[in-house]
This record gives sequence, structure tokens and C-alpha cells, in this order.
Amino acid sequence: MEGSCSVEVFSRVTGFFRPVQGWNKGKAEEFGERKNFKCEKSEKAEVK
Repeated sequence: MEGSCSVEVFSRVTGFFRPVQGWNKGKAEEFGERKNFKCEKSEKAEVK
């Protein structure tokens, strides 16, 4: 592929961004099975 380059993928785990390149096979498979969700803003609930 002309004009392509290598990229490093990061994942956010417990508040920290970590590169996925060094993960073991099981963790890499789990990463591939993750689902992404888009959350819409919600109204604040009243605190009583």
C-alpha cells in the first residue's frame, strides 16, 4: 500500500493509556472483542 505507515494503538485501562503492542495473546483477543458505546448526555438527576 503506497503512502502507508506503522501506527501504535493505545487502550485506556483504569484511567491510563497503554500501548497494546506488548499485550499477550489473551489480552489482545479480549481487546478485539470489546464493543464501543456512544453515550448521549443525560439530564442530572435531582439529589434529595
